Amino acid sequence: MGKIGTNMLASKRILLIIGGGIAAYKTLDLIRRLRERGAAVTPVMTSAAEEFVTPLSVSALAGERVFRHLFDLTDEAEMGHIQLSRSADLVVVAPATADLMGKMAAGLANDLASTLLMATDTPVLLAPAMNVRMWEHPATRRNHDQLAADGIRFVGPNDGDMACGEFGPGRMAEPMEILAAIETALGDGPLSGRRILVTSGPTHEPIDPVRYIANRSSGAQGTAVARALAALGAEVVFITGPASVPPPQGVQVVPVESAREMDAAVDAALPVDAGVFAAAVADWRVASASDRKLKKSKDGLPVLEFAENPDILKRVSRLEAGRPRLVVGFAAETNDVVEHATAKRLRKGCDWIVANDVSPATGIMGGSENAVILISDEGAEEWPRMGKDQVAEKLALRIAEALGG
Repeated sequence: MGKIGTNMLASKRILLIIGGGIAAYKTLDLIRRLRERGAAVTPVMTSAAEEFVTPLSVSALAGERVFRHLFDLTDEAEMGHIQLSRSADLVVVAPATADLMGKMAAGLANDLASTLLMATDTPVLLAPAMNVRMWEHPATRRNHDQLAADGIRFVGPNDGDMACGEFGPGRMAEPMEILAAIETALGDGPLSGRRILVTSGPTHEPIDPVRYIANRSSGAQGTAVARALAALGAEVVFITGPASVPPPQGVQVVPVESAREMDAAVDAALPVDAGVFAAAVADWRVASASDRKLKKSKDGLPVLEFAENPDILKRVSRLEAGRPRLVVGFAAETNDVVEHATAKRLRKGCDWIVANDVSPATGIMGGSENAVILISDEGAEEWPRMGKDQVAEKLALRIAEALGG
């Protein structure tokens, strides 16, 4: 496979506003990675950010002075906040706290960071980070929707463990994910111009109006893959069953319930450059689902007859016309993972299989981590156990390489 270029950000200037939150420590790595790729970083810190990282650390990594105060006599003699806000190619806010998002949505400007954001005519990218309850609060949701309507871009937040001990959406995106979103915002994403289909979540196969057959898939891995592909610039069509995690932002979401609905939605989404089939599609459905709730009867238990569901991965892999250049399947196994996944790849006809062990002892099914093996023509490549977001980022980069990104 070819390598994605590392000079996409050469000569670009990033105005990085660091908000006050524990995730501010991640911005040190982000600055380092931006500088490695040739970008210039002008850092701005809120007073709260200085409680988590020092201006000296930020300045040393950025190679530039840190701007901190609105009423700096030297800077403001030349209207420094106006110049700062308009000299960059992109304004990045990481972490974007609930407070900063609220100020932006309301049009408030009472410190250097919020004034810069009001004065800029440059595209803005936010990487939110906050407690899960704060992220889910109606005020934050309203602010997010308003900012999105104003044209503000977002990367994250991700699901995960937080410093406060809670788990859920609100954790700031990882530096590599933010980096990919920056490249996309600047029009340099390696998947720009590519259209990619992702299926995710379980399917629900009805027994009667109140009962259904399903599985334990949360949809977390498929959601992470869609988010990572979008961060690399892809146009993503995200077809999801009734997952327990919310769909990613910035993608076309197509909700479905059953395997047959998913099959029809996949057909409607074609053609695409690549298809990632991460959904845990039920193999069988009840042949004749009842239109009324099944009742207990003195005649004994009801007898359910099953029918086979469409094999979406196999059908798309074997299309004679309109087949995606790259078809990626997933295999959730409980034993002999490589053997079963290799056989599945040959049986389905797909290019890659992302296999994992979902036996109860691993804690992977419904958990926040994954340990996968990539099965391809080149053999079986075992990846270390990592967060599902990190698995998604690595897979997205591989897809970009395969498509010539």
